[in-house]
Amino acid sequence: MATPLVGHLDPEFIQIMDEVKEMAKATFLTQNDLTFVVSGPGSAGMETCLVNLLEPGDEAIICQHGVFGGRMKDIAERCGANVTHVEAPWGEPINPEDVRQALGKGKPKIVAIVHAETSTGVLQPLEEISRMTHEAGALFVVDAVTSYCGTELNVDAWGIDAIYSGTQKCLSAPPGLSPISFSERAVNVLDNRTTKVQSWFLDLTMVKNYWAGSKRTYHHTAPVSAMFALREAYRLVLEEGLEERWSRHQKNHVLLRDALQNLGFEFLVDKPYRLPMLNTVLIPPGIDDLKVRTRLLKEYNIEIGAGLGAFAGKVWRIGLMGESSTINHINMLISALKDIIK
Repeated sequence: MATPLVGHLDPEFIQIMDEVKEMAKATFLTQNDLTFVVSGPGSAGMETCLVNLLEPGDEAIICQHGVFGGRMKDIAERCGANVTHVEAPWGEPINPEDVRQALGKGKPKIVAIVHAETSTGVLQPLEEISRMTHEAGALFVVDAVTSYCGTELNVDAWGIDAIYSGTQKCLSAPPGLSPISFSERAVNVLDNRTTKVQSWFLDLTMVKNYWAGSKRTYHHTAPVSAMFALREAYRLVLEEGLEERWSRHQKNHVLLRDALQNLGFEFLVDKPYRLPMLNTVLIPPGIDDLKVRTRLLKEYNIEIGAGLGAFAGKVWRIGLMGESSTINHINMLISALKDIIK
């Protein structure tokens, strides 16, 4: 972030954009040409995918098992889509059979789902739902804000047509950018729209030309410093290796799980569906949620997430993401909890 600035039209910066694009492709495990970084946070990536693929009157299946599926539903409805809502109880994954039944009731253009539901700590299996989505002739759209670079995610092998993420989770870069990728099928849908994309700033018919290398067409002023930081974050990810990084997150999740269970904590999510980078535990009876989190922050400089929605005051969400997924972070948290709740 302290790297001296260059102009956003400077040839050196265009080269940096090209490098970031290739790094995004390498970490998404995709050959998709339309892979780049939206100048906005993960929510801008979410909106980019939906406003570019949906037109008024389109059918969309939106899967929700937490807060962020609800946001996708809201955006799809604002696009004028007719939304079929597939739900699962918070703390549980979406049942593929429910998606299959929804696909059989219409001709949806997209099926959208959250891979790592940050509000609940659920890791959603994707491959079966991807296959049935394509068999029905629809596009498969995935929210990977929390899972990207922290657990297995393979865009091409899993048949993901549009995906978005954020930079502040397992990438450990400053917030404010959103890596995305569109398959050829998704680009074909974009190129054959009959109406304008409802957002000028997120309109990929224009933005894709902004990332066209030496043929780049000016669209907006990119956040230069944030792009410098993202390039460095990508360098660290690729230096470590994707599989090694996934493994590190899983190993540290197990260490944290065992330590928390020894203190009497129980996990919200069943073992096969737990996120390795976002651990959701039930707050034991007699423990004051706000008091403990406040002491952790003020006395130990440790922040853990509160429960959201129906889980407010009932769970804690403990992140082990990117560069903070270390044994040292685990030991500091466990030591602090022992002091506070003894």
